[in-house]
Amino acid sequence: MAIMKIPLFPLSSHLMPQGRMALRIFEPRYIRMVKQVCEANSGFVICMINTNGESSTNTHIHPIGTFCKVIDFDILDDGLLGVTVQGEYCVLVKHIHTEFDGLRVGECEPNDVWKKHLPSSGLAGVDEKLEEVFSHYPEVSSLYDELKFDDPEWVINRWLELLPVAAEQKQYFLKTGDTQKVLHYLFQLME
Repeated sequence: MAIMKIPLFPLSSHLMPQGRMALRIFEPRYIRMVKQVCEANSGFVICMINTNGESSTNTHIHPIGTFCKVIDFDILDDGLLGVTVQGEYCVLVKHIHTEFDGLRVGECEPNDVWKKHLPSSGLAGVDEKLEEVFSHYPEVSSLYDELKFDDPEWVINRWLELLPVAAEQKQYFLKTGDTQKVLHYLFQLME
């Protein structure tokens, strides 16, 4: 796939491939973005915020994001636009520029982050812990048509979305591309 210019949506949380997230859209630049991507049947990239970066130079956006598509939308009780998005694939974000209303657009190249994959037998209970989390938070599990607790990459991706750790730590895991490192980190947290 070629490098594409794609709108960016920086967040403190992150979405990974096959993940789903409900968003409340209220800023005019993001309302415009959602309208454009829905009309064009395209998507945008959710990026993690780099708290050490500067918004004036666009260094406040970490380089690995996830291309996502809007799969549902609604007007919420408070009048805001609610959209549900699904992560499609990771991208490497380069050369960010800012449009007239503050919307960032980046040159994005598809990036298969996981170079070392786990066998389904390698999850050793991490999948069961994730299943417990999903059962305790129905607002998360209700976003999904299908829960894939037997798919190691799906399980690792959901943990990366849910873990309350710094974006720099998540970016580190994505840069190394090693699911074993993420799994080891999860084991340490759960001990």
